[in-house]
Amino acid sequence: MVFKKLVHGLLILVALGLSGCDDSSTEEETQQQSKAEKETRIALVMKTLTNPFFVSMEKGARKAEKELGIELIVRTAAEETSANQQIRIVEQLVDDGNIQAIVIAPADSVGLIPALKKAQDEGIIVVNLDNRLDQAFSQKAGLENVPFISIDNKLSAYRSAKFIADQATGPSKAVIIEGIREAQNALDRRDGATQAFEENSNIDVVASESARWMIDEANELIKTLFENEPDITLIFCANDMMALGVIEYLQSTNRKDVLVAGFDAIEEARQAIKQGSLQVTIDQQPALQGYMGIKAAHDLINGQDVDALIMLDGLLVSN
Repeated sequence: MVFKKLVHGLLILVALGLSGCDDSSTEEETQQQSKAEKETRIALVMKTLTNPFFVSMEKGARKAEKELGIELIVRTAAEETSANQQIRIVEQLVDDGNIQAIVIAPADSVGLIPALKKAQDEGIIVVNLDNRLDQAFSQKAGLENVPFISIDNKLSAYRSAKFIADQATGPSKAVIIEGIREAQNALDRRDGATQAFEENSNIDVVASESARWMIDEANELIKTLFENEPDITLIFCANDMMALGVIEYLQSTNRKDVLVAGFDAIEEARQAIKQGSLQVTIDQQPALQGYMGIKAAHDLINGQDVDALIMLDGLLVSN
């Protein structure tokens, strides 16, 4: 009887020991899985953080980082026009060799392609946001299977410019303040605004010049344009930073008869709309672009399919 009790006790201890091993094994597997998820590193490369548009884009990306349990590495150039700096950032990320994907809003639609091709050759996934990489040059360089997430820039610029063009019931002069001409989104916005103005027979587009996305350059440019054409009454700006530079000039010269259209819907532009100095802008949903870019990269890392083209709605913002 004593022997049977001892055997029974030993069996219980063995069972408990095995159960403990199972719990330990399960816990270890969970920790390893969590560690593997944390080791997924995705880089977000943007133009700059001096433009609130990209601050919002990073916020959306950070939300995805938290939800997906990955590590997000954010790199930006000093200015929106610093394409060469972006190239060096991409090259450094590739050389470091500790990321699985690059999500990029490129400053230049062509100039970044060789560096991104090098990244892809090293097995790094590339996702394109905001400004589309040149498709013909990408194909020529062998950069393939790069999802693009943005809005329809031409259509959205058309809607923004049309909002003020529709208010021109008599002879009017218009100007277009462009972004950098090496960027596809700048070209698309110029073309959309041009179409909107040309559809109104009352409007004469007297100038279409680049201020390279910059508030100060837009301020100087519009001053020169008014010196040449003092009767300008319609201005489309390809981003809100340039629109703010234009508005600053108009306020300093007390020109209250000029209608201004912008693009990006940054907070300062929304305030300008409330104050009446800006008539309209376009919300590109940058936070959603950032979120979806990181999620697309994560899906591709995990072998899931992602649409080649993901177009978000450009939302018209006005009073």
